[in-house]
Amino acid sequence: MTNDHAPPTGLDEATVQQRLAEDGYNELPNPDRRTLLRIVLEVLREPMLALLLGGGAVYLLLGDFKEAVILLIFASLSVVITVVQEARTEHVLEALRDLTSPRALVIRGGERRRIAGREVVRGDLLVLAEGDRVAADALLLQADDIQADESLLTGESVPVRKLPRDEAAAAARRPGGDDQPMVYSGSLIVRGSGLAEVTATGPRSEIGKIGQALGTMQTEAPRLQTQTRALVRTFGVIAGAFTLLVVVLYGTLRASWLDAVLAGITVGMSMLPEEFPVVLTVFMAMGAWRISQARVLTRRAAAIEALGAATVLCTDKTGTLTENRMSIAELRLPSGEVFQPRDGAALPQAFAALLETGLLAAAPDPFDPMDRALHRLAGDHLPDGVGSRSLVHSYGLRRDLLAITQVWDSDDDLGDYVVAAKGAPEAIARICGLGEAERQALARTVDTMAAEGLRVLGVARAAHPNDDWPESQLGFSFDFVGLIGLADPLRAAVPAAVADCRAAGIRVVMITGDYPATARAIARQAGIDAETCITGEEIAALDDAELAQRLRGATVFARIMPEQKLRIVEALKADGEVVAMTGDGVNDAPSLKAAHIGIAMGGRGTDVAREASAIVLLDDDFASIVKAIRLGRRIYDNLVKAMGFIFAVHVPIAGLALLPLLFGLPILLGPIHIAFLEMIIDPVCSIVFEAETAEEDAMRRPPRDPEQPLFSRALIVWGMLQGLLVFALVAAVFMIGQYRAMPADELRALTFFALVLSFVGLILINRSFSASLLTALRRPNPLLGVMVAFVTTLLAATLWWPWLRELFRFGPLHSDDLALTAAAAVVVLVVLELAKPLWRKVMRRPG
Repeated sequence: MTNDHAPPTGLDEATVQQRLAEDGYNELPNPDRRTLLRIVLEVLREPMLALLLGGGAVYLLLGDFKEAVILLIFASLSVVITVVQEARTEHVLEALRDLTSPRALVIRGGERRRIAGREVVRGDLLVLAEGDRVAADALLLQADDIQADESLLTGESVPVRKLPRDEAAAAARRPGGDDQPMVYSGSLIVRGSGLAEVTATGPRSEIGKIGQALGTMQTEAPRLQTQTRALVRTFGVIAGAFTLLVVVLYGTLRASWLDAVLAGITVGMSMLPEEFPVVLTVFMAMGAWRISQARVLTRRAAAIEALGAATVLCTDKTGTLTENRMSIAELRLPSGEVFQPRDGAALPQAFAALLETGLLAAAPDPFDPMDRALHRLAGDHLPDGVGSRSLVHSYGLRRDLLAITQVWDSDDDLGDYVVAAKGAPEAIARICGLGEAERQALARTVDTMAAEGLRVLGVARAAHPNDDWPESQLGFSFDFVGLIGLADPLRAAVPAAVADCRAAGIRVVMITGDYPATARAIARQAGIDAETCITGEEIAALDDAELAQRLRGATVFARIMPEQKLRIVEALKADGEVVAMTGDGVNDAPSLKAAHIGIAMGGRGTDVAREASAIVLLDDDFASIVKAIRLGRRIYDNLVKAMGFIFAVHVPIAGLALLPLLFGLPILLGPIHIAFLEMIIDPVCSIVFEAETAEEDAMRRPPRDPEQPLFSRALIVWGMLQGLLVFALVAAVFMIGQYRAMPADELRALTFFALVLSFVGLILINRSFSASLLTALRRPNPLLGVMVAFVTTLLAATLWWPWLRELFRFGPLHSDDLALTAAAAVVVLVVLELAKPLWRKVMRRPG
């Protein structure tokens, strides 16, 4: 297509259209989504919804429109809440499509044309220049000092050097690493120019393969949601059986089949804990809000429940532990003197020449992050910068001489030209003509700096009398000026955050594409065990079983490719770990999505990383992860309390629904009472638990077992004991009313009041796993007072608002009746408070 004598012509239009037909546009396909209709149909299969609709239909047949409308409102509310929750969709592939479709300059039919990135096809010739975003994977045919920022794919902020096809060695072609002839879609050209032939577009490019992996990868369903749905289904089957039995017995014995259907629905609703998914949804929504107050955005409910169980935190280095911003960490003179720039520290005069020479060797208008670091430090310490000098000549990097040289005229136009060079220390040693002993001493110094995680540049300076430039940099008489150490600095809050994770029993693992020496240095600074470091080459040679074995002790991984990050996450999950993964680049997106908890950086992170993650750190602060874990443990603890409370209250509700049927007494509770309790009272009471403060040892205990069921055997037993006690006391109140020969509507009101006040007593008992009632009452919980006022108002309204009193079929209660109901609640408090210490001895506290 190209040769040394004729200018490149590129593809003709017919070939372009043929390639478009064969390969498609240079973009990713749309992901499949659930339609709104499909979501609604899934919601309509919920058993409580069927019972609510069935109850409403029977009331309509009986001509009782008020009860019918109320039940249908409850049913509609259930549908709306669930549909809104389920309708949140993912936008990962859209973000990838935007990223992979920049404008591109191509040669077609011998002419340069600027086209949309999506129209680039295999075989197109891309004209690349400094500042361009590469539109597709391509092979360099020509390259003039090209460097590319491939951090979106590799996670590393340092640009990599590129060579044309004819000069590059025959090595594995993959993102990252110097002297390769490939440029990749989504990468940024930070230096130089060139011509490249497109080899892969759309889903066949490196970034497209990541997009395909995301499109086929399924995120795990929330475990708590799965558990609660399974529990509701189990109870649904039981409730269905009891409903049929009650309908048959009631209809046969009392000869009123519509009333029999109502009685059956009442029993079914009383036994179906439909509040579980409602309360779980409320807890997840409130939990997301609380976590957002710590500058953490929660995108998936599953992440909130998994936070408290996280056992391994896999973190990317660049942009996560570090600032993703190259800076000058050290200036070192040939004499061995060292200056480490700090905020407010003045630059010693002896180092001014070294910094000035480094600045003169940098690009005047830099894209390269190392050149930018030199400009920033010079801006702080060299007010005049390069003065009035002008750049008159330059020498770029060569494969055989990894150094850059720039020639500047003098300030006064009378002196010699100033020649400044920077590059690999061994290249600078060569152009300075250092002796063997000096080179060995320099190599030892460079190794020492590299072991501290620094990227080391050598700097040299020369004077030249005229504009008769030598053919190469070796033609100047350079003097060695010193070394410059650059680093991507560690975030200030990282060491404390890592220590907090360790105290909470969470192992922190660093995964990076950087070199082992740099990885170890950063790990040591962060407080991560750096004794064992596994490289990508080692991982490639391991099978899954061997990898799982190595992962049990390793905490630092270096030279890791994106697919290997995903493999590490999958291996940890297969070994039973609950994995949290942090990252900010496109390369992190598959592992973010595969992890139980994907945590993306919101400020520096790409759209792809944010959309693939479950949690986004809005302030890019690694320490916010620890705050989120603390809140996650608190949320789970409080959710267990709420679920235990709901389980307990269902025992007396079911008992009171069955009691009249078993003994031939008047029906106490109808569908409207059960719906009122389960759809309003219980969820409102449960919100009190959501507002409870964290247990004192929340961050001093190991992560909970991810396989631990939400409803443990001990919690079920405790809930049954509480429920049976309330049922016995409320049944006693009911029998006292019967003994007094109270009318049916008054007896119904008396029993209902005793039941609801006993529920309030259960809330007070269950506010803390460990603290006594008096201690728990001293804990601040503003929602507790709101709940008590709400319940009191509702109960008062059912007695004194005629419309509501008629709806509930309540009669008037007198002061002695109210005292009896309050006494039942007090007995609940006293008995359970005395029993709680005994229960704690045998119960292994959840969470």
